[in-house]
Amino acid sequence: MKYHFFLLFIFFSVFGFGQKFKIDLKAIEKSLKSSDSPYNYEKLIFKFKGYPKSLDSIESQYLYYGRNFRDDKISTSEDRFKSLVEAFKQNNFADCVKQGRALYDKDPTNLDILLILLRAYDSLKDGNNFMHHLNQFRSLTDGIKGSGDGKSEKTAYIVNSVGDEYILLNILNVGQGYTRGSKTAKDGMFDTWEKEGSKIYIKILYLELTN
Repeated sequence: MKYHFFLLFIFFSVFGFGQKFKIDLKAIEKSLKSSDSPYNYEKLIFKFKGYPKSLDSIESQYLYYGRNFRDDKISTSEDRFKSLVEAFKQNNFADCVKQGRALYDKDPTNLDILLILLRAYDSLKDGNNFMHHLNQFRSLTDGIKGSGDGKSEKTAYIVNSVGDEYILLNILNVGQGYTRGSKTAKDGMFDTWEKEGSKIYIKILYLELTN
């Protein structure tokens, strides 16, 4: 979506990359569901909503990749999300906030929802809410950036969706002049973005294919 570009070029050109962390999806699923785990979902989402800057890189990755194991995610194909996008297109930013907050309450780690809220709060000059959601957005995308270095299939960046892939590509300043190649994997797909002999590898998870 076009609104991705507005924010990403402004706010991520100066952001650094966090530590690399091997993504163990089975461990993430188990920990998020365990009440005794420090990475229990309710514990992490409490920190994410209240003070996102307090999350470390591993906690951010548990939240981001843990979305794959939740059944309350909001899809971009749903009417309620399309209604939010339409309000954004119409520059009805007060309605964007109203609808976006309702969807955020149901799916707080949804990057698309956070992006629309950021743009709406920016337009309404609401700096406090803007910075709060920006810190949340940055925490999640730092988790993605820490999933690999993108230099090979083995160390590919890992994303939950094609939409998140394009968010990452904008952060990495991958755009004009790059060509994409794709190949299937057991639990997803590898995209290779190449320009002048330089390649960036991104893996898109399709975990439902393995169920």
